[in-house]
Amino acid sequence: MREMIRKDAYGAFEKSDYTSKILQIMRSTKSPKIISEMLSGYHANDIANAFEQLNKSEREKIYRLVSNEEMAEILEYTDDFPLYISELSPLKAAGILRYMDDEYLLEALSETDEEKRKLIISLMDEDSKRSVLLLSSYSEDEIGSKLSTNYIRIQSSYTVKQAMSSLISQAADNDNIYTIYVLDDVGVFYGAIDLKDLITARENTDLEDLIITSYPYVYAFEKTDECLDTLREYYEDSIPVLSEDNHILGVITAKSIIDAYDEEIKRDYAQLGGLTDAEDLNEPVTQSMKKRLPWLVALLCLGLVVSGVVGAFEGVIARLPIAICFQSLILDMAGNVGTQSLAVTIRVLTDGQVSVKDKLKLVVKEAKTSRANGVLLGVLAFIGIGIYIFTVKGKSLPFAFAVSGCLGMSLVLAIVVSGITGTVIPMFFKKIGVDPAVASGPLITTVNDLAAVVAYYGLVWVLLINTLHMAG
Repeated sequence: MREMIRKDAYGAFEKSDYTSKILQIMRSTKSPKIISEMLSGYHANDIANAFEQLNKSEREKIYRLVSNEEMAEILEYTDDFPLYISELSPLKAAGILRYMDDEYLLEALSETDEEKRKLIISLMDEDSKRSVLLLSSYSEDEIGSKLSTNYIRIQSSYTVKQAMSSLISQAADNDNIYTIYVLDDVGVFYGAIDLKDLITARENTDLEDLIITSYPYVYAFEKTDECLDTLREYYEDSIPVLSEDNHILGVITAKSIIDAYDEEIKRDYAQLGGLTDAEDLNEPVTQSMKKRLPWLVALLCLGLVVSGVVGAFEGVIARLPIAICFQSLILDMAGNVGTQSLAVTIRVLTDGQVSVKDKLKLVVKEAKTSRANGVLLGVLAFIGIGIYIFTVKGKSLPFAFAVSGCLGMSLVLAIVVSGITGTVIPMFFKKIGVDPAVASGPLITTVNDLAAVVAYYGLVWVLLINTLHMAG
């Protein structure tokens, strides 16, 4: 039966709806043994997708039918696994957490109340207790909070035969076996050995010849966002996390690095929109307000500055009221260009070490791109808005194209300034140690609005009113 199910689930010739089939199995009245055997033919990720569609009573049934080890693997693929852990009895939760990777431990316990959490921890095995204690000693933004103690370690004084024997004995409790970490006689990190090199080595080979002493590592107290660029440069399945005295505390796996990058991107995206952190569907309204309100108040104050500058051109608007019709067009285009340059710059800044020469090259490139786009858009605005003023507003042809010509020139100037500020400002924040994704957006918007307003109304005042003496 198991082979038939496995072929059905993974066979190359049959594409079926795994979720509906798994749900049927989960909700069936078959015996626990049969349900467990049927589910074993599917991948844990497929089971997790179906598991999330069960109600609480149905989930409680599955908790009793599936082994702790299998349940741990399933929950690691779900989005709300801390919620599911909180539904379990303390004994069952402790049994499942034993098999979950260290990176999930603290998050899994976060949804439970303090009394139950203490009880769960007291029921854990000693290794899991040590992992919880170790992980909780680091703040959420430190790389140590994301380490895993699931790794293989050997002594540098071992022979190849002793190293293989140690590997086999540790492999029963650790599945991150592709990289073996080597410690010296006092337990200090010495290097690493690739599993393939150890397996293929002859018995009389000196272990020293297999050790990579230049293997990358990070320290547990380092900030996660500062480590990510370094970690990404190495295509390793895991990288050791060291204590201040250079002993291995654990490893950070490739999956953890990807998850950390994902969280960093979500946080930057939220902060780029003026939020202090990402929101979710279940978050209370009051909590969402607290996240959004500080930046909205700041933007309100910055908006008043722009309004004050617009107010300084009241005389221009009074003499040529048609000019105000196109103010939003200038502001919107400046904002759009600034946002594009900001996105490109942040992408470059987070891509690793960027030299001063590269930064200058980026500024020049963005300036040239903005100028080219500005000229093209300015010409289109000159023609399109000139025709609009002439045909729809009923103004004379010279008046219509004088206004549209002034608008086109303002557009070129505003777009060039926006492209440069959208590049320079995030670089400045990066230089002074402030996250450019957090602070750049609101400031760039305000600077671009100011530049666009001054450029537009300044040119209207100089060209149309003082030079051409237009009014009306």
